[in-house]
Amino acid sequence: MSTKSVPTKFPEKMVEELNDAVEEGYYANRSELVRDAVRERLRELKADRMEAAIKEDVEWGLQD
Repeated sequence: MSTKSVPTKFPEKMVEELNDAVEEGYYANRSELVRDAVRERLRELKADRMEAAIKEDVEWGLQD
């Protein structure tokens, strides 16, 4: 899989928390942590969109 860089700025406190998670061994580096967090959020958004589409279909089906 090819990758692209996405420059991002974080508040200092958040960077400290990223560093803590890496230092505690949860992730190998900050990039890995950020990629994992983005993947998880994208999964949540996909599920939210699917739920909204299903709800819309059900409401349409219940119309008189």
